[in-house]
Amino acid sequence: MKKLFLVCIAFIAITNVSKAQPKSSTVVTNVSSERFKAIISSDNNGVILDLRTSEEITNKGYIKGAVQLDFLSKDAEKQIDKLDKNKTYYIYCAAGGRSGDAAEYMQSHGFKRVYNLQKGFSEWIQKGFPIEKK
Repeated sequence: MKKLFLVCIAFIAITNVSKAQPKSSTVVTNVSSERFKAIISSDNNGVILDLRTSEEITNKGYIKGAVQLDFLSKDAEKQIDKLDKNKTYYIYCAAGGRSGDAAEYMQSHGFKRVYNLQKGFSEWIQKGFPIEKK
């Protein structure tokens, strides 16, 4: 009986320790356009990444302060790998697909904080939020 009790205690302890271990140190947060706007306006150190093509940016505009990283380019992953993994990144694309894929990639490659504009630049425009034009 005593052995059974000790086995149960050991099992509970191991289970609790494994649950406490984070699967990834990356925090990816999918946010609405309202939340995205609020957090980028209050963070002077974060990097806004526009993952759309040059043509998309020229035709539709972009969020002020954004740096382009065309996620459809052949070397997109290499470009992402060159980024500082300790910085906070605010990423967006046209509708959220590419930025969702990029967020997954960044998470699996050790980036610490990534905020994804869940419904993309199209919702940003729909909400009437400010844009820049080239």
